[in-house]
Amino acid sequence: MRTGIFLGYAGGFREAAEQVVEFEKLGVDIALVPEAYSFDAISQLGYLAAKTETIELGSGVVPIYTRTPSLLAMSAAGVDYVSDGRFRLGIGTSGPQVVEGFHGVPFDAPMGRTREVVEICRQVWRREKVTYDGRHYQLPLPADRGTGLGKPLQLINHPVRERIPITIAALGPQNVQLTAEIAEGWQPVFYSPEKADEVWGDALRAGFAKRDPALGDLDIMVSASLAIGDDVEDRLAWAKPQLALYLGGMGARGKNFYHSLATRYGFGEAADRIQDLYLAGRKEEAVAAVPDDLVRSVSLVGPRGYVKERIAAFAESGVTTLLVHPLGNERESLAYVEELVALTR
Repeated sequence: MRTGIFLGYAGGFREAAEQVVEFEKLGVDIALVPEAYSFDAISQLGYLAAKTETIELGSGVVPIYTRTPSLLAMSAAGVDYVSDGRFRLGIGTSGPQVVEGFHGVPFDAPMGRTREVVEICRQVWRREKVTYDGRHYQLPLPADRGTGLGKPLQLINHPVRERIPITIAALGPQNVQLTAEIAEGWQPVFYSPEKADEVWGDALRAGFAKRDPALGDLDIMVSASLAIGDDVEDRLAWAKPQLALYLGGMGARGKNFYHSLATRYGFGEAADRIQDLYLAGRKEEAVAAVPDDLVRSVSLVGPRGYVKERIAAFAESGVTTLLVHPLGNERESLAYVEELVALTR
């Protein structure tokens, strides 16, 4: 099983980059930079490319609505170039709150747009003259065809690779099925290995039935909070603010993907309570309402033997890459990750 680091949205990025250099020395396989309504991921990935030598780098994830497909492809090719072929493009839909509220772009047709974005990106990387007649994207624009403005263009530069791996963040059954069909990787959030097949198994199998064998096996890249030791029980509380934010604040009632996932895991009553508190502005109470059992189910927190068992459970469920958020100071984080690398080798 591969190991990876998932950087945070905020905080000192330069300090985080220095820590990635140390993680690289420990043998960590990949580092992901997220993007929400924070600094953009691409500029930070370029910085990481200059600071590192061997670790794979990825966006985790950039929303498909906030860039054109061609710009996504250009940015990915650029980071892949400056990192000597170490980049993985992670994309996702994000949600209406970010896409519409922060960017002012309609959040529509997530599945159709995702498929078309992937197809256009791969066309750009092959340096084909980009022509596309999709439902959501037309290149060149139909009104410009036959004119000087409508001449199809190809990428000027020669990419390091004509097939940069694409990972899709997906939760809903239809999006997961699409991911299993067309992507090199799948990045679910708040992944419980015991519940994974019940929640996503049918969707994955349906996607695999349509999958091009040339894509290879699907890299299932799962994020989890990490703390290893005999006295780390208190670190469960460190993971609760993120869960409270997503279950309570990332979307309106009835339109929160993460709330729906927790409900499918069997924590519906708790998810309702968290959402009620969060939307009422009682964020500290919402954090306190996150059940310890929910945190444990999606995390790697506990003694070495327990974490080893949890890693085995993740592997048995099909996970191929563990992306961790260490719950500790700099020294503790390095120790936790070093132990994780040893346990996964």
